Amino acid sequence: MNLVKRTAQLTTAALIAVFSTGCVGTIYAVKANAAASKLETAKTLEADELSEFEYWYAHEHMIKAQEQAAEANYGDAINYADIAEEYAEKAIEQARAARRGAGR
Repeated sequence: MNLVKRTAQLTTAALIAVFSTGCVGTIYAVKANAAASKLETAKTLEADELSEFEYWYAHEHMIKAQEQAAEANYGDAINYADIAEEYAEKAIEQARAARRGAGR
């Protein structure tokens, strides 16, 4: 699924969570949106090709975070979103370094 479309769905789900579960849903929404934003940046930098492990590790953790949030397992969803953000940042750094090294 397109990451932008997925992010829009996530934002909608997060807003629903905020109004239905209170604080935990808000924390998840903030963390998930940060991770999704970094994943989008990583994709733009071609990290899916230049930093494959980190990018796809982040991507799969983001999917798992969304699944957990859909089941109202916000504690687990937050943990998965944190991991997704961490590895998306690593993918961004590695993709930028690879692009510098290749003269792009």
